Amino acid sequence: MKMKTGTIYGISISLIIINLATMMQRADEKLIPSTAKELKEAFDANLSSIGLLSFIRNIVQGAASPLAGLLAISYDRPTVFAVGSFFWVISTIATGVSRYFIQVTFGAAANGFGHAIVYPVLQSIIADSFKDSARGFGFGLWNLIGTVGGIGGTVVPTVMAGHVFDGVSGWRCAYLLSATVSTMIGFLVFFFVTDPREKKKTSSSNVLDHERSNWMESWVAINDVAKLRTFQIIILQGIIGSVPWNAMVFWTMWFELIGFSHNQAALLNGIFTTGQSIGSLIGGIIADKMSHLFPNSGILICAQFSVFMGAIFSIILLQIIPQSTNSYYIYLLTLFLMGLTITWCGPAINSPILAEIVPPTHRTMVYAFDRALEVSFSSFGAPLVGIMSEKVFGFGTKGIDNIKDSGREAKALSKGIMLMMAVPFGIVWSLLHTVTFYFPE
Repeated sequence: MKMKTGTIYGISISLIIINLATMMQRADEKLIPSTAKELKEAFDANLSSIGLLSFIRNIVQGAASPLAGLLAISYDRPTVFAVGSFFWVISTIATGVSRYFIQVTFGAAANGFGHAIVYPVLQSIIADSFKDSARGFGFGLWNLIGTVGGIGGTVVPTVMAGHVFDGVSGWRCAYLLSATVSTMIGFLVFFFVTDPREKKKTSSSNVLDHERSNWMESWVAINDVAKLRTFQIIILQGIIGSVPWNAMVFWTMWFELIGFSHNQAALLNGIFTTGQSIGSLIGGIIADKMSHLFPNSGILICAQFSVFMGAIFSIILLQIIPQSTNSYYIYLLTLFLMGLTITWCGPAINSPILAEIVPPTHRTMVYAFDRALEVSFSSFGAPLVGIMSEKVFGFGTKGIDNIKDSGREAKALSKGIMLMMAVPFGIVWSLLHTVTFYFPE
């Protein structure tokens, strides 16, 4: 039974808790990328195996995402969130206490299942909370708040990984800490958050018929939306555009191979995520303004600028800047500017356009469907980085800590990451041109 919630300084307590949940969800997603080097060393794994963890988590997340839509039809969304958070908490604990790499693999799969349920629920609640004219700002603010959680999920585990606490490796403590805080947030959501969506009252005798009818309506809605060329292009560019973000899971390892300490690597990741959080909000605001000035192309211009900057900054960061500890401040500036400019697509085009072409009652299902396709197909990004770095560019498969000069490994890894970032960004830039011809319809 839900407890009644009020407001704090005019802000809904439910909305505050939902944003805290978003922060924690984003933080938990960053655990594997932030501790990739430690996982590799602790389980004597190779680079491809670490990439496989992200692949498994993402493929399960993609396959299970439609379940969020089905559950949201029959149950209030805070309850659905609580179910998803239970799976991600259990999986995070399991990874933190794992003794064998196969256990970490199963933990990654369960983690993907939990996030598959949680993410579309959060996304649809935000879509229902803002009007069409302010939806870019709403999603931008949501991304900003979530990215703050991502900063914590990047900086804290990276710093903790360099320490030992009462005989326990720091990276394991980071997983257990994340699970503890996530549990607290899950209880808050379950007991104190109310679903802003109105529920139709149905007699108990007609519950099964009502649910079956809702499911059929949702599948029909998905079928109708999927026929829209705008939706098809949005999904395709979303799939390709997600590949670079999967490739970024190796950033922390790359920074450490260059020679940066755990604290320096944490700050590098943190400054990028800070720029990302600010950029998401700025991108959403600019997209709202541009949509008023140029109704049929304004938000597309914003998206094209963002992915173009993604391709340019990928090359500058990974190939042009000298890979030396002397370039630390250049990396800081580049990463901040990169985060500031490459994060506009979500709040500027993907989420607002889907919210505009999808009926409110089916948003969770369609967001889940979108998430399923994007996450599943883009999950190849991380393992491909590992495979290309090892097989094509000559990355050493073991003994990194025993290699005096890890510069060769850093350069090989950077080439693999750059290829899986710059090329997809370039393809997305081309695809966004085609949306211009269909979105006005």
